[in-house]
Amino acid sequence: MDFARKAGKGIFSFVVGTAVVGTLVAGCAGGPLTTREEGAGIGALGGASVGGLIGSAVHHPALGAAIGGGLGLGAGALIGDQLQGRENQAAQQQQQIDQNQQELQRQRNQLENLQRNTQEY
Repeated sequence: MDFARKAGKGIFSFVVGTAVVGTLVAGCAGGPLTTREEGAGIGALGGASVGGLIGSAVHHPALGAAIGGGLGLGAGALIGDQLQGRENQAAQQQQQIDQNQQELQRQRNQLENLQRNTQEY
């Protein structure tokens, strides 16, 4: 029984270590992480941690960590996707605001030119 417990802890440590190293390698692979990727990573690590704790209570920490990591990955990716969608929408709205401000400035300049030209006559 003691051997099985040590083996379970070893497997859990391996799973968590692999998840951490995988996240670090993926983060360094190609530029900054997107919000979706950050959410997926946080969800996977959190899910693996909670799953490992729950799994250890029923004497299967590695299985709990694997299941929790998978569920956390999915949930984190969904939440990250929603947040990224909102960020994209906010960026589009800011771009539209900037365009509207440029148009307003252009029209103000035209109005000032018309007023100056009208006063000269």
